[in-house]
Amino acid sequence: MANIRDIAKMAGVSITTVSRVINNQPYVSLEKIEAVKRAIETSKYEKNINAVHLSKGKTFLIGVAIPFFNHPFFALIVEGIANEALNSNYKMVLFQTNYEENREIEALDMLKQKQIDALIICSRICKWNVIDTYLDYGPIIFCENTGDRKVSSIYMDHYKSFSKGLEYLYSKGHRKIGICVGRKVGTNGVQRISAYRDFFKKLNEPFESEYIFSDYYDFEDGQEIVEKLINMNNPPSALLVSNDQVAAGIVTCSKEKGISIPDDLAVIGFDNQPIAKIMNITTIEIPLVEMGRKLLLRAISNEALSCEEIAVKLVERLTV
Repeated sequence: MANIRDIAKMAGVSITTVSRVINNQPYVSLEKIEAVKRAIETSKYEKNINAVHLSKGKTFLIGVAIPFFNHPFFALIVEGIANEALNSNYKMVLFQTNYEENREIEALDMLKQKQIDALIICSRICKWNVIDTYLDYGPIIFCENTGDRKVSSIYMDHYKSFSKGLEYLYSKGHRKIGICVGRKVGTNGVQRISAYRDFFKKLNEPFESEYIFSDYYDFEDGQEIVEKLINMNNPPSALLVSNDQVAAGIVTCSKEKGISIPDDLAVIGFDNQPIAKIMNITTIEIPLVEMGRKLLLRAISNEALSCEEIAVKLVERLTV
């Protein structure tokens, strides 16, 4: 394939002149512009995008690391990122980590190698001592409360959000309240379980450790949870569930098993996904698309590091 030197030779001009024409820069005569364009057409020359990016110091690519592609929570965040990336003339590079550390490190290495301009980590698996070794290579933005660390984040406070749901269930007369979370060891899971323990401690009331259900992510997991409830001697009367997919599975399976919702079992979901609207599930709404938009803007911004908390709200429907 022809290069810029070949074009210059064919057109009878300097390499600098060819570069000016290719990049639409001024101070080139019409005659030389036409000569360069003819040479480009004849040789079927294509601009070396990598060289252009290198000269500008940018790739206009933003990495986005998510654990799963098929989870509505992350899909909505990615939707917000993608919409704003389009508006800002950036493209996304998606990494599915499956919560495997080596996959997240692959994304971090692409930042280190300048193959992407910034990295958004929607749910982190690497420990902070690993993340810290990459901070000098470009912006890394998180979807969690990063505290005093010198990184940017757009996040929701899972501790406060879970506390809000627990208080609502308590106000409705429920005392045997259980929770259902994803990863117990993840930052979000730790915050949710802490909120649960602290809630009952504040009320000077005991809580049942067997009321904490973990490692549940999908609609199908709802069936397993309901089976566990049926086999418990003293099951909870209410569940606060960390996502609407699992909540929908619980509601569906409960009805199949003759468990009345909300009389026998009250359920609160999370995210206010379409399935919660269709099934009239009480939920805690997170503006995930807006969250994604802000993540992208933070990734391409040259402003100082900052952490922004996204507000949530309780949406009352028919499952409590």
